[in-house]
Amino acid sequence: MSREPLTPTDVRRLLDRHGLAPRKSSGQNFVVDPNTVRRIVEASGVGPDDTVLEIGPGLGSLTIPLLDAARRVVAIEVDAGLVRVLEELLGDEPGFSLVHADAMRIDLAAAVDGGPAKLVANLPYNVATPLVMQALEAGPAITEQYVMVQREVGERWSARVGQPLYSAVSVKVALTAEAAVDLQVPRSVFHPVPNVDSVMVRIRRRDDAPSAEVRSRLAAVVDTAFAQRRKTLRNTLRALAPAELLADAFASAGIDPGARAETLTPEDFVRLTAALDAEA
Repeated sequence: MSREPLTPTDVRRLLDRHGLAPRKSSGQNFVVDPNTVRRIVEASGVGPDDTVLEIGPGLGSLTIPLLDAARRVVAIEVDAGLVRVLEELLGDEPGFSLVHADAMRIDLAAAVDGGPAKLVANLPYNVATPLVMQALEAGPAITEQYVMVQREVGERWSARVGQPLYSAVSVKVALTAEAAVDLQVPRSVFHPVPNVDSVMVRIRRRDDAPSAEVRSRLAAVVDTAFAQRRKTLRNTLRALAPAELLADAFASAGIDPGARAETLTPEDFVRLTAALDAEA
């Protein structure tokens, strides 16, 4: 393919020609800096044998260099106007598949024919977290994610126990994958310019990730524990089990019932959940 990434002028011309404008309600912010998309592709390590899943390709700013690097790019776009632009720009490109759908409503593993694939995307701000969790639930079909998101969101995903942004989603990501902020992305590289800076987060699925059934049970315990994070586990987890059973589970797992959720590591939650299930 070997074509240049879209410049700010290219992006504005495409929007004008098709009578489109970024939708704030959909979290649309298009990357308009060629150097940024090159950095993202390089950081992802996408190579000629890779299948890439891109969610929210927008006008193709990131799609173009991904097509240069990868064997195949599957792009999922919900916006009909942007689909028309992508079909015009890239519809005839070998290795490019465009799916007009809401990524939240389709089977991501099926979209990449069972994988393995890498998710590389500038995710819509308003659905970034559920999309990343959905990709993790796709199992080994999506082995790695390299996604641009709001800085606080990305730092929350990768937070460790003891850090201010450590939360339920931090634990749930860590139970399935290793996450880290790889790149800082200034707000100036987007159109329109958002009110916050972004980051690129690397999320690599762990080979020893728990089964879907175990993840579901863990998520229930984690979400309940963090729902009222200033309360102790003894109080928050009463929603899941009676006091006597909780006391036995805390003792079995070696967890202080007077502790708060934010002081437990992901491994602590694994032990506590197993103990709760054993006592049930």
